[in-house]
Amino acid sequence: MRTTPALRRLVAETTVAPRQLVLPMFVADGIEQPRPIASMPGVYQHTMDSLRKAAVDAVAAGVGGLMLFGVPDPRDKDADGSGATDPEGILNRGLRALRDEVGDATVLMADTCLDEFTDHGHCGVLRPDGSVDNDATLARYVEMAIAQADAGAHVLGPSGMMDGQVGAIRQGLDAAGHIDTAILAYAAKYASAFYGPFRDAVASSLEGDRRTYQQDCANRRESMREVDLDIAEGADLVMVKPAMSYLDVLRETADRSPIPVAAYQVSGEYSMIEAAAANGWIDRRAAVLESLTSIRRAGADVVLTYWAAEAADWLG
Repeated sequence: MRTTPALRRLVAETTVAPRQLVLPMFVADGIEQPRPIASMPGVYQHTMDSLRKAAVDAVAAGVGGLMLFGVPDPRDKDADGSGATDPEGILNRGLRALRDEVGDATVLMADTCLDEFTDHGHCGVLRPDGSVDNDATLARYVEMAIAQADAGAHVLGPSGMMDGQVGAIRQGLDAAGHIDTAILAYAAKYASAFYGPFRDAVASSLEGDRRTYQQDCANRRESMREVDLDIAEGADLVMVKPAMSYLDVLRETADRSPIPVAAYQVSGEYSMIEAAAANGWIDRRAAVLESLTSIRRAGADVVLTYWAAEAADWLG
């Protein structure tokens, strides 16, 4: 049953389709041309115009969705991340531009987190001692969620790992009349070394780490509790992040979840394959498709990947 490509294709247990792929994108304030991200070859901080074009191209390739991150001017960052809720903030302007450009032809997702907008780089509001104030942060998340829904996002992605974030956002959205806006909960998000290139992509101001609120890579059962809590609070999808080093967590999440499961193939995973391919050590296309297949095989219904548009072209 393995002797020809046609036979292998006939009996393949796992497939990857363009509709299952979501492309993360970055839109930045204060730039006149798309800016390459040095640690992520082929990925850019976009201007509003290049964002629109890249989105149209991705939708034409058949991707299932777009996940947008905003990169504000560093001078606009402050302790509360006020740019995240400003209707004229870079992320909300980007969401409006994409919704105007592609409408409902794809699923427009927004990163619902403060870290890109705070001058300290943490995902929430800080107490005087420098720790994150969970409940004060929830209030800001609700404001951010409503602003993003107003700007046209179909799906919101609370990624800050605050206790109760899904329930608070769901209640806030419903009260504001956004009853059809979905929530993609970053339920099992680990404090990972594989986020390094992403910090370059969003020009993060973080000093230190986020280990007091993101998951410990040693723990699996704890993540299952987080998944169960987010589902109980009203999540419409749940996320495991990163993907490739956490396929066991992804598999268990998929086995227990009654709602769709997403996995984020993060910047470090992307950059490792790109670097190895650039050195001629691996077959780039084969490695990309194998990595995506492994994430799907482990149970992901949706895969966020920086290769989404390119892989969609390959997959047809």
